[in-house]
Amino acid sequence: MLSFINKHSAPLLMVAGIIGFIFPNVSKTVFPTLPFILFFLMLFTLLGIKQEQLIKQLMRRSVWSYACLHSIGLTLIAASLLWLLNAPTSLFIAVTAVTATGTLFATPAIAKTLGYDVLHAMALTIASTLMMPLVLFINLTLLQDDAVKLDLVEYIQRLVIFIIGPMAISSFCYNTINREKLVYIHGQLSKFTVLLIFAFPLGLVAPLREMFNRSFNDGLYYLMLGMLLCVVFFTVTFLCYHRYNKANATLFAITATNRNVLLTYTIASSYLGTEYLALMAAIQIPTYALPVIVKARAKLKSQPSPNVEHKKAE
Repeated sequence: MLSFINKHSAPLLMVAGIIGFIFPNVSKTVFPTLPFILFFLMLFTLLGIKQEQLIKQLMRRSVWSYACLHSIGLTLIAASLLWLLNAPTSLFIAVTAVTATGTLFATPAIAKTLGYDVLHAMALTIASTLMMPLVLFINLTLLQDDAVKLDLVEYIQRLVIFIIGPMAISSFCYNTINREKLVYIHGQLSKFTVLLIFAFPLGLVAPLREMFNRSFNDGLYYLMLGMLLCVVFFTVTFLCYHRYNKANATLFAITATNRNVLLTYTIASSYLGTEYLALMAAIQIPTYALPVIVKARAKLKSQPSPNVEHKKAE
């Protein structure tokens, strides 16, 4: 069963989001457990990474140039589109809060299910998360009449619990446990990691269903907006990196699309408004549909064309 789930994890992630949408009570039940699930997801992922290598990766210029594109670059692009569409300030606030948001902490585990470099994905995730408060503060200050004050205490607590804590535990395990035994333990835990990822699309979509219940048109509007944002994030990032780094262009694009919107809401909820809550839920389904599209595209590219097969037969 676990091998089947791991093999088909991409479509099953999308199915989990759809289940949460169809059964909002299930989604609401899972939601309070997400912080605990996230801690173990980060820990299990980091156990397979030597922390010295992760720190070296974080020192690379390319990681921080990506973080700038992830937060600042995509904010400017999204804001330009909203300006051309003459969008209201409330929508500007919601969208630019999403564009300032760092990468979803579950992204390295998702990258692993797709066969991408977990170490690189983890470095991109941490860099974009560290950059998030500064860009979020600037975005909100420019759009708010009142002075903006982010809950940095909560932000630091989240960093300690979900990044620094698992890194410290992983480093301790590397220094105290026999390497072969640690590799075996991580291999066994990895089989269950994908099960933890399912909780995120399942637990975050209830607000979108509630919006559909109140107004079908409003729900459809925010779902389409969420899909548009995900397409813009993925496409712009993929095109930016495809020319220079074809091997990792898709990884960069997925990382840019996966957004830790719950963390942003935690530290700035009083400034974001109801539009952000709706958008936070609306981007879940398109976000988790991306791995399905990426896997399908990779499968199509790996198949030989009929002309090639015909020539071989000749």
